[in-house]
Amino acid sequence: MRVGVFYFPTDYGIEVGELAEALEARGYDALFVCEHTHIPTSRRTPFPGGGDLPKRYSHTHDPFVALGFAAAVTKTLKLGTGICLITQRDPIVTAKCVASLDMLSKGRFVFGLGGGWNVDEMENHGARYDMRFKLLRERVLAMKEIWTKDEAEYHGELVDFDPIWSWPKPSQRPHPPILLGGETDHTLRRVAEFCDGWFPRATATFDPKAQRARLDAAAKAAGRDPASLQMTVFRAPADAERLKPYRDAGVDRVLLEVPDLTRDEILQVLDKNAPLTR
Repeated sequence: MRVGVFYFPTDYGIEVGELAEALEARGYDALFVCEHTHIPTSRRTPFPGGGDLPKRYSHTHDPFVALGFAAAVTKTLKLGTGICLITQRDPIVTAKCVASLDMLSKGRFVFGLGGGWNVDEMENHGARYDMRFKLLRERVLAMKEIWTKDEAEYHGELVDFDPIWSWPKPSQRPHPPILLGGETDHTLRRVAEFCDGWFPRATATFDPKAQRARLDAAAKAAGRDPASLQMTVFRAPADAERLKPYRDAGVDRVLLEVPDLTRDEILQVLDKNAPLTR
């Protein structure tokens, strides 16, 4: 089981390139970065975590720009979005961002994505909350066409374009692994239909064995080999004993949280947790 981290790449935090170098030097597998294009000041949508929305949500760099800086100073570190809000992104532009980053990093990109929770944020992008997963599905399928076809076209209800040329193509074939976030049975059916892995959050009651069994069952129901679907767990516990069940259950990767602290405090956390990578 591989151990990576996730981080909100903010304009006031540790520089992403320095963080990436520190992670690779300490043996971490991956850096996943979070995304919010903006936060509406209305705050009409309550924060799912309760209370005030943390500052980092409105201060994040663009994930693809941030990961480009991380790619430039590392050799082996996996680079992921955790999560990319694909409901708020044009699929043709995003397909090029993904392909460019994957090619320039020599095949190190992992595409974690989700539908999002902030209703007014996605409405500012012209997306409807009640249609977000239908939109997500069509955008993913359209991007797959762009990544795998010299002349790509897609004709759906919400995404529709005639044949186009778009290079580069991703280094990974047929494309970087697509991980879908969420915990519901609907999410698992979507994973089995058009993704390459599942990206659940580790809650207080998260049972790795039971959750891996849910993923395997969804794969079998869709006629897919369960071994073909990855499982990366978001915000896993930074504790060796508590991580053992994840390893035993066949979880492929866990992501530990890099806290919203100062540069020096973050490096201390990385040092503390580095033994978990071994």
